[in-house]
Amino acid sequence: MKRMSMTVAFACAVAACASTPVDPDAPLVVNGLELSPYGVHEECRTLMPGDRLDYRFVSSAPVSFNIHYHDGNAIVIPITHDGVTADSGIFHPVLRQDFCLMWQAQLTTVTLDYRVAVRRKRP
Repeated sequence: MKRMSMTVAFACAVAACASTPVDPDAPLVVNGLELSPYGVHEECRTLMPGDRLDYRFVSSAPVSFNIHYHDGNAIVIPITHDGVTADSGIFHPVLRQDFCLMWQAQLTTVTLDYRVAVRRKRP
């Protein structure tokens, strides 16, 4: 009996830890992300024509920033900025792809704050 009650308690504890799946289109806000010198961080989303990707970021030191996707062995970069400490915009994809926002630190450690939100095309 004691063994069964422990099993039930364990099952309840595991169920309590389960959560609903994260919505990939929910706005994502990240504050205080640290990038070591020459460190890279990517945030990727699947986008379709008619969608829009709203983004903004601030960094404590200059970074290289781009939005890119992979096409076979090629990397296509529709947006790129070097040596910036802030940027914001709305990206409109013209094809269905997994697009990634990418930040790369330069010579020093960087603290990065950013927000990314996908706005889906309305039917």
